[in-house]
Amino acid sequence: MRHLIFLLLPLLFALQTAPLAAQSANVAFGAITQDTSLPVEVTADNLSVDNATGTAVFEGNVLISQGEMKLSAARVKVVYRADEAGIAQLEATGGVLLVSGEDAAEAERADYDIDAGTLVMRGDVLMTQGPSALSAQEMTVNLTDGTAQMSGGVKTILQTGNGD
Repeated sequence: MRHLIFLLLPLLFALQTAPLAAQSANVAFGAITQDTSLPVEVTADNLSVDNATGTAVFEGNVLISQGEMKLSAARVKVVYRADEAGIAQLEATGGVLLVSGEDAAEAERADYDIDAGTLVMRGDVLMTQGPSALSAQEMTVNLTDGTAQMSGGVKTILQTGNGD
């Protein structure tokens, strides 16, 4: 249902606004900056662990929380640091939804590098911020400063303020 809402938002805005297209755009993302040192909580239907490669795979209704940031997907691979001192990165696939504050984004895939504090979403990215919607092929979110860069066929619909 929530995917349908995300798909319909740009259509609703098209009735009252003018579309713009570009190759890249810088935008704010999330209401607050993200503390990447906070614990990561994961829930899922299934878990498989591979000690030889230092990975774990969560599948089915995966929900990841870190502070105010929430990420859901069908499958998430967790890659642990070589020294076993925590998580190095997360690789989410299958209907990825990221929510931070009032902002939300969906994509086919998301890669979260915890040490770098970046989250890269790829494949038909759609971000909503209140009444505005932006789409692109890729979005890189810098979680330490709350900014994002969208690239690859960026399209947005801007409200003109003429609600007549």
